[in-house]
Amino acid sequence: MQSDNEFKVPKQVLIMTSVEAEKEAVLRGINGLESFDVEVAGVGPVASAISTTIALSNKGYDLVINMGIAGGFKEIAEIGSIVVGTDSIAADLGAETAEGFQTIEELGFGTSLAIADHELVTKLKDKLKDTELIGQAAPILTLSTVTGTVETAQQLQQRYPKAAAEAMEGFGVAMAAKKKGIPFLEIRSISNIIGPRDRDSWKIKDALVSLEKTAKLVTEVV
Repeated sequence: MQSDNEFKVPKQVLIMTSVEAEKEAVLRGINGLESFDVEVAGVGPVASAISTTIALSNKGYDLVINMGIAGGFKEIAEIGSIVVGTDSIAADLGAETAEGFQTIEELGFGTSLAIADHELVTKLKDKLKDTELIGQAAPILTLSTVTGTVETAQQLQQRYPKAAAEAMEGFGVAMAAKKKGIPFLEIRSISNIIGPRDRDSWKIKDALVSLEKTAKLVTEVV
């Protein structure tokens, strides 16, 4: 089993997306490279963990990547930009108490943190600097319920001040990869700002274009 600090050049890469539109964007980016397989994981951490586990049991892979669109925190990750996850954090895995939210670590029941492959995070972040894409490396939150209010967005930022984005699958994909001892990455293209749900302001098409461009960069990096 590899440690978090070790990485070998991958021969086979599995990319998991949550929906078909994300898969199609990634497929356009990788442009038929046979060393990459792209699968739809489904929405949410449970579906993504199950789907990734099944995919990993059917074929050997050297790297697992969760790619898709996501919400970005205001003034941290702008729409159309790319966030390469340094960590995937199960942000709602814990308990509500009279004193506030307690993480699963504070409860003593496990971990809410999955650390991405540091070398690949750095390489991809550096690669993004050579493009027109705006990119950064930062923690990405995984939630079973997407944030829909200013209050919840502020609470998440207070608990995870370094986080740049939130999505629904990263931690599930990461845990499936970790159980197999396989390095993983989470890569997100920002389609909207986290907070009140205003679908008219979302730029999903733009985010998918950025996702496609980033998928091409991934093939060059790994």
